[in-house]
Amino acid sequence: MRVVRTRRRAGLRYGTPAARAVPPRGAMVWSLLRRRTAPGLPEPGRCEPGRHVLATERLLLFTPRTRLDMVAGLAASADAAAQRWLGTQADEVLPDADTRRALLAWRPAGEDGRRIPRGLAEPYAPGPDDPFFLVCVRRCDLSYAGGLELQHRTGEMGGWLAPGVRGRGLGAELFRAGVELAHEHAGLATVRAGAEPGNAASLRALARAGFVPDRGPARHTLPDGRVVAAVWHRHDCAAPRRCH
Repeated sequence: MRVVRTRRRAGLRYGTPAARAVPPRGAMVWSLLRRRTAPGLPEPGRCEPGRHVLATERLLLFTPRTRLDMVAGLAASADAAAQRWLGTQADEVLPDADTRRALLAWRPAGEDGRRIPRGLAEPYAPGPDDPFFLVCVRRCDLSYAGGLELQHRTGEMGGWLAPGVRGRGLGAELFRAGVELAHEHAGLATVRAGAEPGNAASLRALARAGFVPDRGPARHTLPDGRVVAAVWHRHDCAAPRRCH
């Protein structure tokens, strides 16, 4: 499983919600004397206005509550293999591989007993016009596992998994969660996702999540400027609803 992209050209560039959550480069060297904990993890079924939480068999997905949640989700997509498909330039926001690994090694809300560094423990609040973004953690060990993004105004979805959890069949669960987010939280009757024809892992995951082929532009421009071939898929619901 690699990535399925949204069609939003802005991606995760500087100035976007994910990029704004990244501390200045010098602040990435954390002091052990500047730590504090965050509240416990959110529970599925307890959404709040602007914040969503849901679960699959192996994944917990929720709207980021701290800067750590946001930048860990970004770090999961910043390696070269993910950027081959996404082209969001997350690797420019987090260019250092050691920093990305360090971010992914943390657990949200200090659930591994460690206190989150102060700069990353600061609360994160999505903007009213931001797409729905859910960070993803594995339920077995609460490790950061990826991210899911839904353009709730256009009904287009994208997602990715962290390097250490790819190839384990989690892609289908990630996109099933995207279907639930779209149909049962955002009130969308149709959700769409695009992928390159050569992205076999994402195409398999979409099919296993119940997506079917759909019409769409044969060429797509990624946020980094590359123009790639694209195929599109959709998932429909006859009775969508909103959680709030």
